[in-house]
Amino acid sequence: MRRRLVVAAAALIAAFALIGLPVPVGSRSPSTARDPQAAAFTAVTIPADAPADPTLGVLDPAVRAAGFLGDAGLVEPGSAPKAPTSRPVSALPSVSAGSAWKTPLATLKGWATFYDTGTTAMRLPVGTVVRICGAGGCVLRTVDDYGPKSSSRVVDMYRPDFFTVCGCASWSGTTWVTVSVY
Repeated sequence: MRRRLVVAAAALIAAFALIGLPVPVGSRSPSTARDPQAAAFTAVTIPADAPADPTLGVLDPAVRAAGFLGDAGLVEPGSAPKAPTSRPVSALPSVSAGSAWKTPLATLKGWATFYDTGTTAMRLPVGTVVRICGAGGCVLRTVDDYGPKSSSRVVDMYRPDFFTVCGCASWSGTTWVTVSVY
């Protein structure tokens, strides 16, 4: 009995599938390619300063739109607004002395090295935002690799970032940095 239901369900599904298929439309053979006739294309030269063609005439008033203006110009009621003579004054909040950086969650100090994989590697979760500062300056990066393996190093940096932070000669291999974790 169970097989009869399976067969009946399969037949019903097949019938619905055949009903849903698109039917070919038009002829089954492709039409032949024909070259366009030269008479269909005519060169027309209209000078830019030519007057309007007087033979066109005026349109029938029954064909015109309800808002047809004719020869009357647009006139706005009232007077034009006056142009501002000075800029508006806006009150800006006062800026207190100090850093524009928010307080970091943690600060690490140690040695940084470089390598050429194009990533910033630390023993922090991938996606953590860090600011790495050294004698040459600071860079803001997102951790996108796990490392370094040595416990004496805090961060492995991409070569251009390393020399930005280091501010040292190209033969240098390590530099002392402060890493702020955000």
